[in-house]
This record gives sequence, structure tokens and C-alpha cells, in this order.
Amino acid sequence: MGIGPKQKRAREYRGQIVSPGRPTVAWREDRVRFWEAIAAGAKTREAGEAAGVSEPVAHRWFRHAGGVNPQLAPRVSGRYISSSEREDIALWRAQRVGVREIARRLSRSPSTISRELRRNASTRTYQLEYKSSTAQWHAERRARRPKVAKMVTNERLRRYVQDKLSGEIVTAEGEAAGPHGPTWDGKNKPHRGDREWVTAWSPQQIAKRLPLEFPDDSTMRISHEAIYQALYVESRGGLQRKQSWHLRRGRTKRMPRSRTRQQAWAHVTADTVLDKRPQEVDDRKIAGHWEGDLIIGLKRSAVATLIERTTRYAMLVHLPRQAGYGIIAPKKNGPALAGYGALTMKDALINAMSSVPASLRRSLTWDRGKELSAHALFTQESKVPVYFADAKSPWQRGSNEHLNGLLRQYFPKGTDISRWSAAEIAAVAMAMNDRPRGILGWRTPTEAFEDQLRSVQQPTVASTG
Repeated sequence: MGIGPKQKRAREYRGQIVSPGRPTVAWREDRVRFWEAIAAGAKTREAGEAAGVSEPVAHRWFRHAGGVNPQLAPRVSGRYISSSEREDIALWRAQRVGVREIARRLSRSPSTISRELRRNASTRTYQLEYKSSTAQWHAERRARRPKVAKMVTNERLRRYVQDKLSGEIVTAEGEAAGPHGPTWDGKNKPHRGDREWVTAWSPQQIAKRLPLEFPDDSTMRISHEAIYQALYVESRGGLQRKQSWHLRRGRTKRMPRSRTRQQAWAHVTADTVLDKRPQEVDDRKIAGHWEGDLIIGLKRSAVATLIERTTRYAMLVHLPRQAGYGIIAPKKNGPALAGYGALTMKDALINAMSSVPASLRRSLTWDRGKELSAHALFTQESKVPVYFADAKSPWQRGSNEHLNGLLRQYFPKGTDISRWSAAEIAAVAMAMNDRPRGILGWRTPTEAFEDQLRSVQQPTVASTG
């Protein structure tokens, strides 16, 4: 099927362009609502709901932008035709309304409408059929003005930034040191044990060092924000996206500032804050008050740690993975198969503390982790009240923090804790409890705890007179 002279002239005017496929249904207004929600602290899924788009579309917008807000204007300038006007144009054209009448209804120049129909009509069939969605796609594609990144045009600057960010760590003999990094899969930061050794200067260090090393060369200047955007935003160019792994945090997407200010501690109620804990806990004279937390390993492995504040007696709680872990695909709000979901954690703690007499189970002070969000059920079943330490205040659980530090000798960071059985973990706890402690007069926690057990097990004898 041939094309007419008008279509030929349109192709010469616009050039041959690829098919847009299925044009997106969300335009500038939707993206503006999406990024406004992100800036307010909403999660990507919630921001997509606010913009009226599906969750996959919302995640794609966030991923392609690298988490960087593109700062879109709230609406297109009145100088340009909007998406709603294009919908009216498409409707009136289908009703065979003339160009001048459409221009009169929209208070536009007839030449503006004529140019819109000629430039933004569908070209897949070489017929100038006007569709609002396709026209909007053409207009947004043509309106893009990607400024060429400085590191794309300045090869010397790009090499310097790459060397300071991703340069190899070498030995005195000039050989590369450290492990090989994982294959780039576009996902978030890799595990600690897999990260390759690189120079890893921060973007701010690179930007501030350039004037010192090149004081007379003004072309060797770049801001740290430009480096971040070159890493996070795919369209910025200059640096490879996988080099974001070489940042200290290793994030492949920027974390919105409003999200970092959020406190995901809805499970901490007014009755479980540290101020509500009895004053007797502070002086450590009465035994039965415990502190607890998790030690996390690779592949979501963990072991719970408990320590009694007076005797420093420690208990380690084995947290095996649930059936289906590694087989059932992870699902948002689905079952926690890693071994320390809220209900699993509750049952494991109740089982561990059931061997302790009730008089030595007076309270439990925990970190703010969500693994103990079922604390109300735990208290109801075990009769042990739970209190949560303040945010970013590890000294309020000082005994437990000290214990976790000692346990890293046996469970180093970056190792899989799930390979150890309950018996092996109990053996480590026994070793910790058999160490003499200066705070106990060089007695062991086991000896101090056994004294407390004997004291609570002695029968009370009524006096006679």
C-alpha cells in the first residue's frame, strides 16, 4: 500500500520515527502527582495509587529516574497544547469538525491546530489519523531537551571521576587486591561478602579534590550532585549505573529524604516505651529483667540474643528458616519465611523463656525491630511485659549490645548463621556463660544465675512463736 503526497511531506518534515508501541496513558500531571507523593514520604506503590497508575508503572518511573525527582513543572505552559486539549481535538476531528472551528473553540490559532494535526498524528499506517494518546506521546518526545552531561564531553574529567570512584585497590607489587565483584543485575546493593575492593571516594570528596589537583584548569570541575545523577539517572550518561555499587552505601537508587525521616515503629505503643519501664530495672539489684535483640547474617539468617541484666546470663534463640524459604517467591505482606517473622519470633521467645521461673521473667527490653511487633501476644502468653528502647539509643540496652559484640567472634558479619544448628548455638551460649566476668567479681554468669535460681526455689518457712 503506497503513501500519498501529504504523508510523504510529513515524513520529510518529521523524519522517520520508530513506533511508540502502546503509548502511555499517564502524562505530566500524573508524574507530577507521583513525585509529589514521593516527596511527601509515600512509598512507591502508594505514590502510584496517588497518581492513578499501576504498581509496576510506579516502580518503573522510580527506577528509571534513579529515585531522583525530575522536578517537573505542575502543568504545561499555556503556550503549548495540553493533553486535555488533545482529547478535545481528537473528539472533534472524529465528529468532522473543521480546523478553524476547533481553533475557535479552544481559543487557539488555526495554524496551531493545523500544525498539531500534521505533526502529532499517528504514522504507523502512514495515515494522518489523530489520536490524543499518540499525539501526546509525540509532543512529550519532541519536548525533551536532554542536556549533554559534562562527563560525556570531557573524557579527562570522566576518567578522573571513574578512577577515584571505581579504581582498583592494588598491592605494593601492582597486583589487584580483593575479591571479584558480583555480576551486575540491576538490583540493589550486593551482600557484604561479594563487594569488590575499589578506591570508593565519595562524590563530595571527588568534587572538592578537583580544585586542589587542577587549580588552573577550570574544565576539571564538577559538583557532587552531578556525579550522583550520573550514577542514578540512566539518561544522564557519563558513568555506568553499576558503579553505584562502589558508593559507600551501595544503593542503586536514591533514597528520598522524606523517607529517611519516617519512623517505621508503629508497633511501639505508648505503654511499651522505655519511660514506662519500672525504676527497679535501672539499678540491676533485682534479677529477672532481660534485654534482647537479633544478630543478622547473610541471606536473612538470624539468631536472637537474650541477656539477664543482673547476672549477665545469656540465652541464644535458634531461628531456623521456615518451610518454603528459597522456593516460594517472596511476596509483599506474605508469610515471613526467613525465621524471624513476628509470630515466629514470638513463639521462639516464649519457648526459650519457658525454662526460666516466672519470678526471673519480670520484663524484656528490646530494640525497635519489627520482629517483635507481636509483643502484645507475647506478653499475654508469657506474662512478660515488653519495653522498647528509644530510637538510635543502643546504650539503653548496653548489656545486650556488649553480648552481641562478643558473639561476632563466633558469628561474624557477612556469614550465613542458618548453617548452625540449635545444639551448636546452645554450645556458644554455654561458652559465653562460663566466662568469668569482672562485673561479677570474676564469677561466671552461670554461677550467678544458679544462685538466683536457688534463691527463688527455697521454700518459704513460716515463723512460729
